[in-house]
Amino acid sequence: MSAVDTLRAEYELAIVGAGPAGMAAATAASARGISTVLFDEQAAPGGQIYRAVTTTPLQRREILGDDYWHGRTLADALLASTAAYSPRSMVWAATRIENGFELAVSRAGRAQLVRAAHLIVATGAEERPFPIPGWTLPGVMTAGAAQILLKTAGVVPGSGTVVAGSGPLLYLVLAQFAAAGASVDAVLDTTPPGRFRAAWRDAAGFATSPYLGKGLALLRRARAAGRVVRGVESLEAIGDGRVERVRYRVGGTTHEIACSSLLLHQGVVPNINFANAIGCAQHWDDAQACFVPSVDAWGTSSVAGVTLAGDGAGIAGARAAEAHGTIAALNAACALGRIDRAQRDAAGTQAQAERSRWLRGRRFLDLAYRPSPQFRVPSGTTLVCRCEEVTAQQVIDSVRLGCTGPNQMKSFLRCGMGPCQGRMCGLTVSELIAQERRSTPEEIGHYRLRFPIKPVTLGELASLPQTEASEQAVVRLPR
Repeated sequence: MSAVDTLRAEYELAIVGAGPAGMAAATAASARGISTVLFDEQAAPGGQIYRAVTTTPLQRREILGDDYWHGRTLADALLASTAAYSPRSMVWAATRIENGFELAVSRAGRAQLVRAAHLIVATGAEERPFPIPGWTLPGVMTAGAAQILLKTAGVVPGSGTVVAGSGPLLYLVLAQFAAAGASVDAVLDTTPPGRFRAAWRDAAGFATSPYLGKGLALLRRARAAGRVVRGVESLEAIGDGRVERVRYRVGGTTHEIACSSLLLHQGVVPNINFANAIGCAQHWDDAQACFVPSVDAWGTSSVAGVTLAGDGAGIAGARAAEAHGTIAALNAACALGRIDRAQRDAAGTQAQAERSRWLRGRRFLDLAYRPSPQFRVPSGTTLVCRCEEVTAQQVIDSVRLGCTGPNQMKSFLRCGMGPCQGRMCGLTVSELIAQERRSTPEEIGHYRLRFPIKPVTLGELASLPQTEASEQAVVRLPR
């Protein structure tokens, strides 16, 4: 089925997010005869990792790599299924009703309500905040954003580009740049010395995982993208009106390098905003240094009728997310009464085994590339909340005035109340408060979110169906 023009008022299953987990879940659920709708904010399926896989102008397979093109099989299977695929659709609210949920969905500037008996949240991952001095200057962007430009428009970095940070995705992006014939002026690697030794106790799982061979090949290809400076201890973007140079320190010595673009990255974290707003319990994962939804092996959340799937339920990678999507679909089928638990468990054996295979060695990567505290917890005048322009020192001062957590911080500073709803500052604020209070992020907690989780126009709100009470409340001005 291609993208639907008109949504029905009711489905058995609604899925939010068309990355590997969402696509696999929709395909598996519809194959079992479950009426399914898949909402996707993008114009075509793929999520972040397989973004534009059906539309990219880069048709030379070696540029984006075989792992990327695997996403085409998922997208083709989705579009061939009976699932209703709704692109350019933002689900900004979910309300509990008698037999499931009522979702508020915006499409083409208009909002409508869609009901579903069960909900799969597959919102994927987002890049971890990288709050350094100058990170809001024009010319500074995330490595993931640069990768989006490559996938969607075939745009590669020009001269004067510096890349800084750590993590597997950073080297994937560099390898793709190199394959496209682009280079960068320097790669400033912030991976702390000794991280791999600290992760060594988990190396056995990594050595027998699919990641080892892929990782070594990736590092070889990434080296062609530019010279690498290792052991970077601090970073600062400097410029008048836009980034002009990067100041960094290695071994106690400070250096500067001129640049016109700075790409930052220090790993990815689950995009938990939707799950958070609907009430799903979260916990702090110290290895990944982020909050993660609490789910069981089937993606069952703490909220009845809500299953979580993919990286939005914990970072595990695209192939693990794909298997998790199938698992979540079987869990939804069980919750909807289409199959019983024994049938669910039997049908999910292969997907569970596949997910376990791709989870093997994941903890090694989490520990080896865990970002340094100084790049997660800023100080001084460095902006923490970009939307409301709140600095690290303002957060610290509020704690010293008696603020105990991120939700109370909203009353002090409006921190986390801007358009991004805490996506760019939530982790930083929790860790900053925890550090100042000599506590832990688990004890400090995270933002409590409410719907709408993304900005909605008055026009979209006005286009929603009116109730009898709202119609009576309308004040009609005389002509």
